[in-house]
Amino acid sequence: EGSAFVAAPLGGMTLAQLGADVIRFDQIGGGLDYGRWPLAENGDSLFWAGLNKGKRSLEVDLHSERGRELVEACIAAAGAFLTNFPARGWLSYRSLSSRRSDLVMVLLTGNRDGTSEVDYTVNPATGFPWATGPRNYAEPLNSVLPAWDAIMGGLAATGLLAADRHRTRTGEGQLVRVALSDVAFAMVGHLGRVGEAQLGSRETPKDGNYLYGAFGHDFATSDGRRVMVVALTTRQWNALLEVTGLAATVGAIEQAIGIELQSVSHRFQTRDLLAAVLQPWFEARTLKEIRAAFAGTGVSWGAYQTFSQLVREDPRCSTENEMWEVVEHPGVGSYLMPGTPLDFSAVPRVPVRRAPQLGEHTEAVLAELLGMTTAEIGHLERDGVVRCARS
Repeated sequence: EGSAFVAAPLGGMTLAQLGADVIRFDQIGGGLDYGRWPLAENGDSLFWAGLNKGKRSLEVDLHSERGRELVEACIAAAGAFLTNFPARGWLSYRSLSSRRSDLVMVLLTGNRDGTSEVDYTVNPATGFPWATGPRNYAEPLNSVLPAWDAIMGGLAATGLLAADRHRTRTGEGQLVRVALSDVAFAMVGHLGRVGEAQLGSRETPKDGNYLYGAFGHDFATSDGRRVMVVALTTRQWNALLEVTGLAATVGAIEQAIGIELQSVSHRFQTRDLLAAVLQPWFEARTLKEIRAAFAGTGVSWGAYQTFSQLVREDPRCSTENEMWEVVEHPGVGSYLMPGTPLDFSAVPRVPVRRAPQLGEHTEAVLAELLGMTTAEIGHLERDGVVRCARS
C-alpha cells in the first residue's frame, strides 16, 4: 500500500483487519498525512494511527532510484498493490506489471480522468450541502464526516478482492480504477436523487433535522439532551404512538384534516404538525426516562452524543462489544481501538493490532520479500535509502 489521507489507507486497513499482511511504504520521515489531526498529547497523529492499524511499515527514500527499485520489487513480490499516489512513471501499472504480469493493482483517483479531488471538494458538487441545514440557513452546509472517502475505502478493498479472485480463476492480473467523484455521484443516483431531479425537476430544500420522505425529527429532553426519533415503517409509527399515549390525538388529527397517517408519505407531508404534537412528551422527560420508556417497544430512536459522551456512555463503543479492544500505542498510551465490524461464523476474529511505527518492519519486509541479508539492509540504511526503526 502506498497511500495518504482516508480512502486508500482505509481500504488497506480493511484488508489487514480481515487477516491480510498489508505493508505500507512511506517516505523517510512520513508522508503527507503523518501529522494530521487529531493529535495525541505527545504530538503523534491519532488520525494516522487510526487508519493504519494492523499494517507493517516500510520506510524508504522514494526520491532515490534505489529506494524506488526496492518498492517496485516489494510490490512485485506481494502481487497486489493499493494506492492513491499518481500512477505514472515508476508507479504506473504498465511499469509495475512488467515485473509481474499477474499483478493486481487498485488505483484510487479524484476524478475519472485522473485529476485531483478530495472528499471535501467532491461533496459540494453532490447537492447534499444545499439540502442540509436549518430551513432558514441560506448557505450550503458541509459535512465534517468524509462519507465518500469512507465508502470509497470499502469499495477499494472489495475491488482488490474481486480482482484477486479473478486472478485465482484465470491467472490474469489487472488494474482496477475507482474515482472518488464516481463513488459520490453513484450514491446520489442510488438514493434516487438524480432520478428525482431529472424526472421531477425539483430541488430538495433544507429541512433541518427532519428525515426526507418519512417522519423523523429531533426532540429536546428535560435534562438538556436531544434525541432523534424515526418512523420509517407503520410498525415503528404505531409503537411511537403507543408509548407516548398520543394515538387518540393523532386519530383526531386524521379526522380533522382528512389524511391517513398510516401512510409514510402522509406522515412526511404533515411532519411539522406531528413534531409539534410529540414535542411536549419529550420535553417532560429526561433521557434516562425516555430510554426506559422506549426499551423493547420497537420505537426507532437514538440519543445525540458528543464524541466524549459516546465513549463514556454507550456500551456499543466499549469492550462490551467484541469489536473493541484496549490496545497500547507506543508513545501515546492505551485506548480503545476497533477491529473489523464484520463477524464471521467460520473463522475467529482477527485481534486488533495497533498501527506501526514508521520503519518498524523495514528490516523484516526486505528480508522476507526480497531475501536481503542483514548486511545488505545495513548498507542501505547507512546510505540513507531506508530507515529501520528499532525499539
